[in-house]
Amino acid sequence: MSYSVNEILQQAYPVMPVLAVQRVEDARPLAEALKAGGLKVLEVTLRTEAAIDVIAEMKKVEGVIVGAGTVTRVEQLKQLEDVGADFAISPGATPRLLDAGLQTSMPFLPAVASVSEMMQGMELGYTHFKFFPAAASGGVSALKAFAGPFPDVRFCPTGGISVKDFRDYLALGNVACVGGSWIVPADALNQGNWGRIEQLAREACELAG
Repeated sequence: MSYSVNEILQQAYPVMPVLAVQRVEDARPLAEALKAGGLKVLEVTLRTEAAIDVIAEMKKVEGVIVGAGTVTRVEQLKQLEDVGADFAISPGATPRLLDAGLQTSMPFLPAVASVSEMMQGMELGYTHFKFFPAAASGGVSALKAFAGPFPDVRFCPTGGISVKDFRDYLALGNVACVGGSWIVPADALNQGNWGRIEQLAREACELAG
């Protein structure tokens, strides 16, 4: 099944886990734990050699939507299409990536950190963006300011967001969901502590209401 960017972000509410997975064998139990905790839209960052294979394995888990983050090169979009990724997210928005994102068969979410970058994407027809790095780029205050002149743009803020403040972002009308790495702590992943990860996912859903 294919989804639009808007549908993916709606289903990612409240949190899209941002994952850096080193071992392919961790892919399926990790996806199962996050799904059991209530989070079914997963972003696997292309920061590890195993990332593409991890996406392929997670795709075998029924009921999860699996995409890639840290997409920095146009060629990576073809790799992700070949492996059946459901979406792609970049940490920035170069002209080449923006153009390629319009051509790919996957929903593509470019990242912006400023109004000027957002307007460049809007000129090409983008209406949904990752806001990154969120905390370092003004956080909640910046997104509030964006809402006035750009009421129809929606965001997935990521970067520096934690369990302590993610609800502040979700309270904004222009935020569809947040991206967060706190759901999967490195030590829990390394130890295969799937129960702890499931609990963190469940707590985020409960806190978000």
